Parts: sequence; structure tokens; C-alpha cells
Amino acid sequence: MAERDVEREYSVTDFAAKLRRLADALEAGKPFRIQIAGERFTVPRNAQVSVEHERGDDEEEVEFQLKWSLADADEAAAEEADDTEV
Repeated sequence: MAERDVEREYSVTDFAAKLRRLADALEAGKPFRIQIAGERFTVPRNAQVSVEHERGDDEEEVEFQLKWSLADADEAAAEEADDTEV
């Protein structure tokens, strides 16, 4: 899989909706499916969650981060496919 580093801005309404869906998935112990800048992927239920704060001379930044191994993502995608089969 090719390396990727993308940042995308969202309206407050869209960002809040994504956070709500993410929070619901985390609380339910389920994987989270999201699309960012045209690429759709699955965040596995066991992703590491952290909050990062950075401060520079003239700005501050807060990042909500989710990290996981590619093997965990493949497993989550397979679980998701099993759940959707009829």
C-alpha cells in the first residue's frame, strides 16, 4: 500500500457528525468506516486512540489520532464483510 499523508478540512457540521459516528463505534467496540479525500478505509475496533496538543509561536493545534496496524485493518474489513453478508 502506498504511503499517504492527507489533511482535509470539514465544516463544523460534517466534522461533528463524523465524531459522533466514531464515538458510537468506539463505545460499541465496532470498527469504524470512513472516507477521507476520496479513499475509504476501516479503522479497527482495537485502534489506539490519543489526543495530541502542539503549541508554536503563533498557533496551537489539537489532533485526535487513531493508530493501528495494517493487519488489524485487514481483519476489521473481513469482520465487516462477514457482518454484512445475508
